[in-house]
Amino acid sequence: MTTQAELVNLRLFKETFKRFLPNSQAVSLAIILVVSFVLIYSLSDLLMPVFASIVLAYLLEGLVGKAENIGVPRVLAVYLVFSVFMACLGFLLFYLMPMVSQQAVELVQHIPDIINRAQTGIMRLPKMYPKFISEIRIQQMMFAVQKELLSYGQNVLSLSAASVMGLVSAMIYLFLVPMMVFFFLKDKPLLVSWFLQFMPRDRNLTVLVWQEVDMQIANYVRGKFVEVFILWFISYATYAAMGLNYAMLLAVLMGLQAIIPYVGATLVTIPVVSVAYFQWGSGSDDFMYVVVAYSIIQALDGVVLVPVLFSEAVNLHPVAIIIAILFFGGLWGFWGVFLAIPLATVVKAVLTAWPRIGDESRVAV
Repeated sequence: MTTQAELVNLRLFKETFKRFLPNSQAVSLAIILVVSFVLIYSLSDLLMPVFASIVLAYLLEGLVGKAENIGVPRVLAVYLVFSVFMACLGFLLFYLMPMVSQQAVELVQHIPDIINRAQTGIMRLPKMYPKFISEIRIQQMMFAVQKELLSYGQNVLSLSAASVMGLVSAMIYLFLVPMMVFFFLKDKPLLVSWFLQFMPRDRNLTVLVWQEVDMQIANYVRGKFVEVFILWFISYATYAAMGLNYAMLLAVLMGLQAIIPYVGATLVTIPVVSVAYFQWGSGSDDFMYVVVAYSIIQALDGVVLVPVLFSEAVNLHPVAIIIAILFFGGLWGFWGVFLAIPLATVVKAVLTAWPRIGDESRVAV
């Protein structure tokens, strides 16, 4: 009886093993995924410039490929695309970032005035609603807020030395990353052939998964960059025409909020409405115009831009998107948040392919 039971258990184990790893291609895919995740996670701090360069080169490769499709030699296409990339980087570093930084500094300098105005308004609440809140409680809350702001300012000053190291790191990034992006684009065939020699030969399933992921990531990232640019441009033109303070800073926030679906739109509402409120007050027409304009821009983003730009992009459930943002953002910070949805497509593509890996028509050599 014992022998028969052991045989039954062994048979069940074999069937379960075949269910999840039915052939060598599935084993190869699993190994590639595990090794890639471990390497990226363990070496992200040391090789972040390399990973950033690979991501940027991958994004620019789509433009190079389109130029090649219309008959432009690859070398010339690489130089043209890289020149456009450097021009955009120069605009970002020498025009956009200084303006945004200046407006951010001005906003920080006006924080004490904003707090005083807010305190004046809040102190009216005990007179308006004496049964719900007391003046002593309001004073305690304001004292706690001022204490937290003072502590934050002290922390910023204590990090001044670290900011010098951060500046040095940024300078290294500005030199190394563009250089590596250029060579990744220029020598892509050579680098890919060198990398493939370390990959398993039996990798048809991996290729199928990568083709699906590559198509979805390309659609998503291309659409996301266009969405960010359109939101930034429309927001800046609208806020500047209305005379809203810190128009460029708020417009950049409007563009960046598209990177974090659902969450970004909620977070950016606070600074836009707050700046308009403290500039004109809630009873003025200008304040209402800004609120209406902001609502229209958000509605256009959700009703027009997203359906048009992402009609061919991945279809992920909102819960899956939020989980991906939390998980990958916790692992890799900004890059994790930016690439959360593309990375989630990798998981989705693997899960989609896995139940059909026994299909010989999909994995045949």
